[in-house]
Amino acid sequence: MLKYFFAALSIGCVATAAAQSTAAGYVFVDANDNGRMDKQETGIAGVAVSNGKDFSITDARGRYELPVGNDNIIFVVKPKGYRFKNNQHNLPQYYHIHKPQGSPQLKHKGVSPTGALSKDLNFALYKYDEPTDFTVLVFGDPQPYNEQELGYFSKSIVDDVAADEAIKFGISLGDIVGDDLSLHEPYKQVMTKLNLPWYNVMGNHDMNYDATADSLSDETFERNFGPNNFSWNYGNAHFIILDNILYPDPRDGKGYWGGLRPDQIEFIKNDLAQVATDKLIVVSFHIPFSNEGGEAIRLEDRQAFFDLLKDYDNCLLLSAHTHFQKQIYYKAADGWHGKKAALHEYNVGTTSGDWYSGELNQAGIPDGTMRDGTPRGYAFLKISDNDYALRYKVAGKDSSYQIQIYAPQIVGHNSRGSAPFYANFFMGAQGDKVQYKIDNGKWQAMKYEPTFDYSYLKLVTKWDDSKTLLAGRRPSAPVASEHIWSAVVNKKLAPGEHQLHVRAEDKYGNIYHQTHTYKIQ
Repeated sequence: MLKYFFAALSIGCVATAAAQSTAAGYVFVDANDNGRMDKQETGIAGVAVSNGKDFSITDARGRYELPVGNDNIIFVVKPKGYRFKNNQHNLPQYYHIHKPQGSPQLKHKGVSPTGALSKDLNFALYKYDEPTDFTVLVFGDPQPYNEQELGYFSKSIVDDVAADEAIKFGISLGDIVGDDLSLHEPYKQVMTKLNLPWYNVMGNHDMNYDATADSLSDETFERNFGPNNFSWNYGNAHFIILDNILYPDPRDGKGYWGGLRPDQIEFIKNDLAQVATDKLIVVSFHIPFSNEGGEAIRLEDRQAFFDLLKDYDNCLLLSAHTHFQKQIYYKAADGWHGKKAALHEYNVGTTSGDWYSGELNQAGIPDGTMRDGTPRGYAFLKISDNDYALRYKVAGKDSSYQIQIYAPQIVGHNSRGSAPFYANFFMGAQGDKVQYKIDNGKWQAMKYEPTFDYSYLKLVTKWDDSKTLLAGRRPSAPVASEHIWSAVVNKKLAPGEHQLHVRAEDKYGNIYHQTHTYKIQ
């Protein structure tokens, strides 16, 4: 293992060298659980420590040294078989913020001045019997804009989770809140109900919009959650969290753009230099790298990112942001040249759904179905050694609910014209096997047909057709869903009720069923 700094040699680093100092200390086993390194306690060799770009690997005594400037977060890359302590909000304590002068004056409070570094900046670790088979809970965009919507999130999502021993930690994929950064604190309080270590990605609605440089757009996020570029190991998987939002947009200084700064590319490169290529690499960020619409992501950054991952046996990307659900596979035409023919990105359905829109249920919670017809919910990432499987859970529904059928209620016997029906397989993608049968007939293939989800379209048009005000907020206009299949209802069967069965098989071999009853008259 390398035992030296990944020192930057650029002109920019030389120019700022005068402002740099050194962070040094030990990564140690806190045997007596007092948070301090006592004389009888030993350091841990071979642990990576980073300043957000450069890395130092602890020596035989567990000691590291790193260059730091006036705006650094020093953090430990958790090694396999150890854990950190969590704070009162279940946030792992793996980092130290170094901002001697604190954050600049911004609308939302940033980091208070931290003062000079202590002589020894030590990090405590605790031995832990870490499994190689485990589950991660994944939330997309909680995004409450006020306390009421935070309550919706708490009651319909957090309270819906049935945590079991297999779930070891969770990740929120950005847009923790909706622009009001004072909601970060009550969000953290809500999340304590899950009693799980939790990691958070920064989203475009978690930024300091009054910041004048991208490096300052995360000051409040850092105060509340720590670094927004970091990594850790668990079992035979290596996890990376990235801030992939450039703000202000470097093209015109307005809004934001998806991408990565050069120092972030350097961080990923130096981080992966410590990771064996047979490990599973899981990278979480906010904006999909798919360049949806043509200008969502700076393509040279995506290419640099893809090139750093190409030598790894298994990789998974996790994103949110879009408020619909999609399986994305990058191939050679997209710049992916890895060991596997395609790089998988799961664009996760959001916990806020369509921004808490739609009619209120009996508990006063908005329906929130997303524009592609995916209901509000959250995901489970199941890791087995260095492989993975994914599952989506609809909030308030049994875990078996994975398909929504839209079909006629009644058709005329032997009537003219087709009567199509549609199946929205929430986790589906082109190439998946979706079939149907009527009553006890033979299973037949359904046609992959990206289109509007007609069930969702009905939810929207109800607001237009209603002559009285509905409780809640009108849903957004529908978008073409990339997980819709179609077939035609058989009208030649005997008059009476008939059972329409749909089954879908995901890429992990799980088979899901849904039924619909229609009448022939």
